[in-house]
Amino acid sequence: MIERMAVTLGRCLLGLYFLAPGLSKITSYQAMLDYMTLHDIPVPGLLLPITTLLQVGGGLCLITGFRIREVALMFAGMTLLINLGMHDFWNTYPETDQGHELQNFVKNLGIFAGLLILSAGQNLQQWRLIKA
Repeated sequence: MIERMAVTLGRCLLGLYFLAPGLSKITSYQAMLDYMTLHDIPVPGLLLPITTLLQVGGGLCLITGFRIREVALMFAGMTLLINLGMHDFWNTYPETDQGHELQNFVKNLGIFAGLLILSAGQNLQQWRLIKA
């Protein structure tokens, strides 16, 4: 019972982690486009709406428990790409704090780990095998 609640809560929180920024990209579209351009992300005008749709749709999928494994793996890959492209603390940019980018980079590695764990075990039986 506690394991099921913990997994459900964790899944919902990971979903919220992606849903909230996806929604904020809608209201702060130009600022995000400028940030992507600053980091030399290719075709930001194409990637930003795709990212927004994936974050909103995928976040809702995790929250509702729909296609958990596939969505978690998609977010894991997306998190790595975002980490390398947007939180590249090893580069310097005007008005960008390298320490903050390092913090985001490491935090995203933790999110990546949680997504991998979520994608690996969709039911309690699988979670028991992982813990043994």
